[in-house]
Amino acid sequence: QVQLVESGGGLVQPGGSLRLSCAASGSIFNMYAMAWDRQAPGKQRELVAIITKDGSTNYGDFVRGRFTISRDNAENTVYLQMNSLKPEDTAVYYCRSQTSVFGLTSWGQGTQVTVSS
Repeated sequence: QVQLVESGGGLVQPGGSLRLSCAASGSIFNMYAMAWDRQAPGKQRELVAIITKDGSTNYGDFVRGRFTISRDNAENTVYLQMNSLKPEDTAVYYCRSQTSVFGLTSWGQGTQVTVSS
């Protein structure tokens, strides 16, 4: 499976912005989908954003309009631009790759995002 390394997390005040990066060990050009998931303490892991091979994107209901996922195939990197951050966005954010519609998935180790005053 592909290795994924997230970076860019940290502490930010409500209303602030962060840009997360996910560097893949190999090419993501032919990967069916790259995604960001998150998991807050005591909560189930949930989809944040996903971008498919053809460039289509989808977002979790609670981040739509605030977050943007993008992909740089030349750099084998996927990004998550997070704006207008809220305390409830506090979670560990995981990068995910998916080989096909119902295929194998890989996650990185995650990066902590804390939104607090």
